[in-house]
Amino acid sequence: MNYENIYRRQKVFLIITIILFISIIIKIFYIEYIDYKKINKLANDLWNRELPITADRGLILDRNGKVLASNITTTSLVVVPKQIKDKKYAAEEISKILNTTYKNIYGHITKNTSIERIHPEGRRLSYEIADKINALNIDGVYLLKEGKRYYPYGNVLSHVLGYVGIDNQGLSGIESMYEKYLKGTDGSIKYLSDGKGQRLNLSESYNEPESGMNVLLTIDLDLQLAIENELDIAMSKYNPENVLILAMNPTSGEILGMASRPSFDSNYYKNYSTETINRNLPIWKTYEPGSTFKIITYAAAIEEKVVNIFEDTYYDSGSIKVSGSTLHCWKHEGHGLQTYLEVIQNSCNPGFVTLGLKLGKEKLMKYIHNFGFGKKTGIDLNGEAKGILFKEEQMKELELATTAFGQGISVTPIQQVKAVSAAINGGNLYTPYIVKGVEDSSTHEFIYENKKHLEKKVISEETSKLVRYALETVVAKGTGHNAYLEGYKIGGKTGTAQKVDNGAYMQGNYILSFIGFLPADDPKLVLYVAIDHPHNVTQYGGTVAAPIAKNIFKSAVSILNIKKSKDVIPKEYTWLDEKYYLVPDVTNQDVKEAKKLLKNFKVKYIGKGNTVIKQTPKANTMTKELGDVVLYLN
Repeated sequence: MNYENIYRRQKVFLIITIILFISIIIKIFYIEYIDYKKINKLANDLWNRELPITADRGLILDRNGKVLASNITTTSLVVVPKQIKDKKYAAEEISKILNTTYKNIYGHITKNTSIERIHPEGRRLSYEIADKINALNIDGVYLLKEGKRYYPYGNVLSHVLGYVGIDNQGLSGIESMYEKYLKGTDGSIKYLSDGKGQRLNLSESYNEPESGMNVLLTIDLDLQLAIENELDIAMSKYNPENVLILAMNPTSGEILGMASRPSFDSNYYKNYSTETINRNLPIWKTYEPGSTFKIITYAAAIEEKVVNIFEDTYYDSGSIKVSGSTLHCWKHEGHGLQTYLEVIQNSCNPGFVTLGLKLGKEKLMKYIHNFGFGKKTGIDLNGEAKGILFKEEQMKELELATTAFGQGISVTPIQQVKAVSAAINGGNLYTPYIVKGVEDSSTHEFIYENKKHLEKKVISEETSKLVRYALETVVAKGTGHNAYLEGYKIGGKTGTAQKVDNGAYMQGNYILSFIGFLPADDPKLVLYVAIDHPHNVTQYGGTVAAPIAKNIFKSAVSILNIKKSKDVIPKEYTWLDEKYYLVPDVTNQDVKEAKKLLKNFKVKYIGKGNTVIKQTPKANTMTKELGDVVLYLN
């Protein structure tokens, strides 16, 4: 017997045993201390299952707490493939209920996954369909709560609010910009399963979803609805390419209303073109402003003291020559001799050319830049454009002349509202904003709050006061007279801007606009209306845009609680205008005397007798000339 060989084999066996033992100890140590998290995760994935429950998005509210975007509860279908025993039966029945193919559903329920969401057929099911699926009583088939975004006012404020995708994520507008606040935290139902995925009858845990935070806007819903109504009427009446309206508080920069047409219903955004749902015209659209831009030239000329609007005069022959080019006034024969106050009342282009030449390009461009043109306003919405200005070094006398009356440059509606607000609010340039703040949906405490932001002082209070007065006379005596509202001080300016196509001005195709404010002596609202190429109407801003503004002003005075003024500049009527008169108090007077006092109206009588005991309309009411006044006799 060879003891040496036996001893050698025993030695080798012992060494191998020791190595294996050490390897096992090392492996145990590695698993216990180094690879623990990974293995524990794999084990949990094998045993633990989660059924997701989506959180409700935070509400979007107007400045008064009225709901603009909320949520409705829907049901979605999810399956746990390993728990479904008869997959063919399940696929057949579910495909019938969802009106889809057997192959589609069978593909979902045979996937090698722990939980499978039936998408998109099984998302946001009606209660009727959900009840049918629930009645099947199939193990592994679950119906879970899912929130769906709901916009109670349909297409109202749609471009501002934006819309939400099928997975409850914000895709545009406020919904997208404030996604991190609105989104919320999803919850789940957790349960244990065996290695084959079968549900164990052990305790379950419920993680409640946490709703998102609420976003409060500066929008006034009542004013917004008035704006939306006027937009619908304009579209029906004029069939324009597009129309937009923008309203802002000039003393803070708060946006009170914003809308345009074409618009879309945020609940059904997939039914509209990409251009329609993604173009928020009040901040996206750029075009030559036309005569509304004259307000900036006017303010600059007054501030630089190059003109006295009451004493200095200009004779308008109907045109003016600049660098060999003839620039025409809208009134072919001209306005004749006029003060510079009348120049703005008449919206006289040659008169504004002279103001531009008096200022010079350096000064005019300084004010244009100071008023915020040529750059984004900074409004808290995505998709804003910045417009196009002449480069100062490239401006010749002709470019200076056309810029002075709003031609040859490109601006956005929001830039104009921001700039005109500064011109009439005392000279303060504020950054416009539309989100008032973000609040906790449970405690209603502000998490984030916007404040008004003063960028700079652009003109003096004295200049601003003169601009306000001049623009009030434009409405009372000039081209803006169709925006005049009896008893209220309204200022404003009309605009009729030519459109450019392939470098040439289009014929018979204009953007008609009006920008106005009230009260003129203490502005609370700046309003801008623009209509792109209306049909079957004389294309002037004063003819089309100003009456729309007047209708919104009528709504705004009650919504914003604006009182009538005593020292309103009387309106100068033309033969085209409807005249209004104050109805006198004729109660307790003799019939003959009452009729003399009511000479501007049609008088009708109810009853018999010689004394008036009651009247309709009531005394001190503004009534249309030759309108009916009913007298009740004793």
